[in-house]
Amino acid sequence: MRSHAQHDSSGRRVRRLVLWVVAGAAALGFWWREHPSPCPYGLRVWLVLPRPVITWRRLIDILSPREGERMLEIGAGTGYYALRVAERLGKSGRLDALDIQQSMLSHLARRAHERGLGNVVTSVCDAHTLPFEDDTFDGVYLSTVLGEIIDQDLALAEMYRVLRPGGRLVDGECLGDPLMVFPENLCQRATAAGFSFVRRVGVPLAYFALFRKETRDADEAQGS
Repeated sequence: MRSHAQHDSSGRRVRRLVLWVVAGAAALGFWWREHPSPCPYGLRVWLVLPRPVITWRRLIDILSPREGERMLEIGAGTGYYALRVAERLGKSGRLDALDIQQSMLSHLARRAHERGLGNVVTSVCDAHTLPFEDDTFDGVYLSTVLGEIIDQDLALAEMYRVLRPGGRLVDGECLGDPLMVFPENLCQRATAAGFSFVRRVGVPLAYFALFRKETRDADEAQGS
């Protein structure tokens, strides 16, 4: 009887602990959604954990980076996606990796150097004013980052500007991110910026979405 009572007491304590953890996580998620901000460098371990559905392999599949292309990653962090993309761009290609935290980019640069990747160029800036000329990139991608951006419409307009005609935009979103952008919202914002929706992989609560900047010929045809 005594052992059974102790077992019940321990079980109640565990359940209370789990409830407190869940409640704390929910409160943090709500606060984060109301106060968008990037993941701090001190919590970078979260950036290298396995990502259900929005894996680097799935990004490579939908983005289709090719040797010699120039790509841009916004919110590159410590390089979960960047290193894999850079490998596929080859020596004749280039990946520009942006983040608003120099500590993240320094970490990424070290990892790229360790892998012998000389085609990764890092820059500290935010997505509201991209420091590039018009029609610079073959592809732009970001994952669990768009929700952190204060003016998402402005950022998408900037991505459109720096993409070459026919260029690809890929955005990844996952429910585990408190700032997740849901598919309908993303599609509305991206099409308002001028992009055409191509396809989505995954499920509505964890997905990559591919958009394309139409070629000038297509734009002119639509306007005629």
